[in-house]
Amino acid sequence: MDSFFFNITDTKYKVTKLFKNNKEYINRVDISNGIVFLESKLLKQERTITLNNLDRMVILVMVNGAKVLIKDHIQNQESVVKEGNIGIFCSSKQDMAISLPKSEKLDIFILFIADFFLKRYLSGNQNEPIDFLYHKIQKDTSFEKIDLLPIDALSLYSIEKLLNVSATDRMQSIRAENRVIEFIIHIFSLLDINIEGVNKDELELASKAKDILLQDFISPPTIKEIAHLCATNESKLKKVFKKVYQITLYGYVQKLRLEEANLLLKEKNLTIGEIAKKVGYRHQGYFSKLFFATYGVYPKALLKY
Repeated sequence: MDSFFFNITDTKYKVTKLFKNNKEYINRVDISNGIVFLESKLLKQERTITLNNLDRMVILVMVNGAKVLIKDHIQNQESVVKEGNIGIFCSSKQDMAISLPKSEKLDIFILFIADFFLKRYLSGNQNEPIDFLYHKIQKDTSFEKIDLLPIDALSLYSIEKLLNVSATDRMQSIRAENRVIEFIIHIFSLLDINIEGVNKDELELASKAKDILLQDFISPPTIKEIAHLCATNESKLKKVFKKVYQITLYGYVQKLRLEEANLLLKEKNLTIGEIAKKVGYRHQGYFSKLFFATYGVYPKALLKY
């Protein structure tokens, strides 16, 4: 079987029109060795893209209109990514069909990342997202869903910047690769990875505290109150939570607030100040500073996309 990814010595940045009819299209874009994406809009009839390869890859499917159905013929299973979501999948061999439905709203972006691209950024820590995903695709699995995330403003912003790279731009391949890296850093950081070396009791304790915070991260209970609800002491709770989730309780609250803000920014019907208050911050300036420190972009920039 031929590889889905091209050989960089033969071809560089390349746009291939898989289908074109007036405003309808499906484009394949080979950015660099190991990174390919498909983009599709406005289809008047269903189209199917087949993959029959022996490539180890991570697949990110972002659906901003309609839905995508993926049929894995090896394990005889199906997976659906609905409108407003990003599906994260792993595959070490492919015999699959990706069905793009007939839809006037169709707006789909599918990113394929080869294992040899991920290998450049391995840290040696199995709890790091890239290491976790890389080792997943070294196993014999045709298709596995890792997570399903809601589309947020930063994801849309990152993809819009990627799509705005022109074939006439100087160094378009490295520009596009840089924007892909920004996107996957954001998406991979949202993954909730099972941590090795955590026992059942620790996982249960941390999970219970996490559920409490998820119920109300705008005005969360104090650590003392959470510890009481979890039938433990503050010191143990803080230590175990950090061990399991690699983040402090306070840091987790901040993470939840900023993720919620990222989703609200996508709606475009609230001001930055209103969003800040909705997620628990009284001062817009402080909120914007935290957002920039976390995502590398100010929230006001995302309202433009």
